[in-house]
Amino acid sequence: MPSLFASYLRVYEPLTAFDRDRQSYWRRYVEQGRAVAPVEGPGRQRTSVLEALGAGWTRLPDLPDEAYVLETDESLLVCPWNLRIRVAEAALSARDGVPPVLADAFVPPVLAGQAKAVVEDWRSGARVLEHGVPRVHEQIATWGVPLRWFVLFDAEERHHVTHPQRRALRYRTEISKARRRCALALAVLRKSIGDAPITEAVEEAARWLEEFHPRSMVELDYGGLVDLLSDETLAADDSPGLVAKGLAGLSEGEAEEASAAYDRLVARWRAVQLLERCN
Repeated sequence: MPSLFASYLRVYEPLTAFDRDRQSYWRRYVEQGRAVAPVEGPGRQRTSVLEALGAGWTRLPDLPDEAYVLETDESLLVCPWNLRIRVAEAALSARDGVPPVLADAFVPPVLAGQAKAVVEDWRSGARVLEHGVPRVHEQIATWGVPLRWFVLFDAEERHHVTHPQRRALRYRTEISKARRRCALALAVLRKSIGDAPITEAVEEAARWLEEFHPRSMVELDYGGLVDLLSDETLAADDSPGLVAKGLAGLSEGEAEEASAAYDRLVARWRAVQLLERCN
């Protein structure tokens, strides 16, 4: 399975964030060596979703629980895959842009209704908190990294691997720091530009972070995008720093400085996004 040209924003929660049954399950999962490495996970997820979509389309399938695991000196943290939601999203996407007759034949209305309910449940933070709807611990973006994700990290939190057989770039931070940076960014954006799309996007990210345990960790993984970038480009990546510089410029009323940082960031990632058209 080739690398998927996508980036990933993940939240790893401590075991105490789960009920007793889930805690026992994830402990056994780790002890049995079943945890999947992030480099292998995207391919495994895609295979599971595609196989599920061909399972007769009578109902949303029950898929095995898998997760990425982060072990620290103090605790074990888990990032569940929640593949049932991925399948629901894929089912709805399969109907987009397709004539109703074909859409109903491929994804029957009953199944589409189930999928819509599942997706709407997890998108509603209130329902997640009040009714125990499974939290989605991983967001995925293809052919780039959403600019709002960089708000959550500091340039010093980067981890860069350049081994010939394993190239990677990721940023990882405590969720308390990510929430604080998100709140500061929102304050600056609301004051400087008001209800713009970027403000709404950062606000959405802030709501998502509130769903998780306060001792969680947040990770931005460039995933398969590293295969589109040279070693020199990866080594020089300072995207979170550019976002911080742009926000500082807005906060201080330095519009030109903020614009320059934003233009550099957009130009960098537009070059990656344009590769999709060449694929």
